Amino acid sequence: MGLRFETRRSDSPWVDAVWTCASEQVTAMTSVAGVRWGLVFWTQAGQAYAGITGPETRTGTAPVPEGAIFTGIEFAVGTSLRAVPTPALIDGGIELPDTTRRTFRLDGARWETPGPDDAEALVARLVRAGIVVRDPLVADVLRGHRPDVSERTVERRFRAATGMTRGAVRQIERARTAAELLAAGDPAAEVVAKLDYFDEPHLARALRSYVGRTARQLREGDGGAIALDLDQRLTS
Repeated sequence: MGLRFETRRSDSPWVDAVWTCASEQVTAMTSVAGVRWGLVFWTQAGQAYAGITGPETRTGTAPVPEGAIFTGIEFAVGTSLRAVPTPALIDGGIELPDTTRRTFRLDGARWETPGPDDAEALVARLVRAGIVVRDPLVADVLRGHRPDVSERTVERRFRAATGMTRGAVRQIERARTAAELLAAGDPAAEVVAKLDYFDEPHLARALRSYVGRTARQLREGDGGAIALDLDQRLTS
């Protein structure tokens, strides 16, 4: 019992991943640091809900609606909502009002609630309406390109788009990757070498700060419910 995740990567440049989750006999979970904002839709006891989730800079404990079924969209780094700057969502979120099982309200308009298979269609409509926007410079930087602007300008635009520094984004992404590798059975020493940690204590500190688990807990599946798909059921 706990949280049952399934995650698939998206071929949309606006979306990183689409996930589904069901909660069974669990009321709290370990939240995990993440660099993306998202939209999440869930039903519980016949009632529908929707919300905007923000990037998280640290691990913690979060409540979970028991017996709920979720669909979530994780947006690509560098995208944002026109009406809500991503920095305003850091370590928080917004529950959207007036949600029904069929529709939700966002940026003054009503939209059809998506299932996991038509999440990208919803995002495409939001993009066409100008509700979801992005800074192409951030995407270029993440791909390793060096734009023809100063480092100060890059950092300023990166912070404006993501609410984080480039360094923080790298550290959080690395810790999440480390957690996935450890849960899949990779030895800690190999993860240290693969992800360029200084040593195992450095890896342990990162896991404690960003994931809320030790290497042993990840390897053995201990520690209770966690907001991370560690079963590696990723599809494209």
